[in-house]
Amino acid sequence: MSSADDLLALLADIVPESELDQLRNVREAATRHAQGSYEVIFSQQQPEFPLHERFALAALVAEWNAQPALQAHYHQQAQPFSDSSRHQVLKDFAHRLTFSPVSATPAHLTELQRAGWSTDAIVTVAQLVAFLNFQSRLLAGLNLLQGKASGSEAPPAVAGRWHDAPYTASGKTAPTAFTQQELGWEPWLAAKPLAEFTGQEKVVLAKFGHTDSDYFRLLARNLPVLEQRTLTDKGIFYTAGGLPRAERELAATVTSKVNGCIYCASVHARKASQLSKENASVEKLIHVAPGDALAEGQSARWTALIDLASALSVTPAQATLQQISALRDVGLDTLSLLDLIQSSAFFAWANRLMLTLGEPYLPSTTQG
Repeated sequence: MSSADDLLALLADIVPESELDQLRNVREAATRHAQGSYEVIFSQQQPEFPLHERFALAALVAEWNAQPALQAHYHQQAQPFSDSSRHQVLKDFAHRLTFSPVSATPAHLTELQRAGWSTDAIVTVAQLVAFLNFQSRLLAGLNLLQGKASGSEAPPAVAGRWHDAPYTASGKTAPTAFTQQELGWEPWLAAKPLAEFTGQEKVVLAKFGHTDSDYFRLLARNLPVLEQRTLTDKGIFYTAGGLPRAERELAATVTSKVNGCIYCASVHARKASQLSKENASVEKLIHVAPGDALAEGQSARWTALIDLASALSVTPAQATLQQISALRDVGLDTLSLLDLIQSSAFFAWANRLMLTLGEPYLPSTTQG
């Protein structure tokens, strides 16, 4: 796609036909659908959540992520928030989603509903905030790849805390530790019933295998955003060459450890183990305790991968040029670095939806 049609290329000042520009064209689907996600979120006409409110919220999230160019872009089309409870609850939810998604509970969604936000609008709010956290980290990574970042050394990122309550809100047995076991996930808001989708919408759901998933039928309350998000995901994780797929899955697992997302980690740690044949190393990673360094005891290559992925995952991102250099020293070229950055950034989006709209459960157990 043309750089003129690509917001991140513009904000990162990527030179047309440069190596990075060419490699983003190699990853054309990821580039196109990241832009497509932005275009859908900020063009939809939804009276409950008008565009000026979306731009205002996006500018706030970009500010929290220390991305001034992105903040300025959104601020241009924003209007100031009022002092109403509707806007205060919205900002509180966005702040939690950005800085501490693991602290979300069903009560926070109830607060939004009491302030006048419908279920459909809440899903759009969650997608917007989660997308901004993805977009901010991707922009940070693109700047790093061009040498446009501080060279100062960052402290090692550590494992975040996670849910340890024994039961879910509905009474199912909940996982209280990270695991490679297959888990279930239940929403805190009602998934949209399949019967309420149009024929064409059902085709879209079926194309991506989303028909029977409560998670995806909840997100499908804004189906155009879900479609672009799914295509972005596939463009990042299912492409040939560059970073091995196992290490893209490793990055997803690392981000999930930083954010405390047991469900996402269970899926992607399992894939990392299967593809890398390094189950012991993956087990060591997922069992790192809150506050401990994530790369402890890993190989030189996985240490470098974990260090960058985890540094990108904190808020604001703390990734450094030294981390890029360390990855080049263990054999990553620029395409592989781009894959690592995009994989880590995408799970800043995925974790935030999983953690704030529902929770995992152990499917083999009955309700408590």
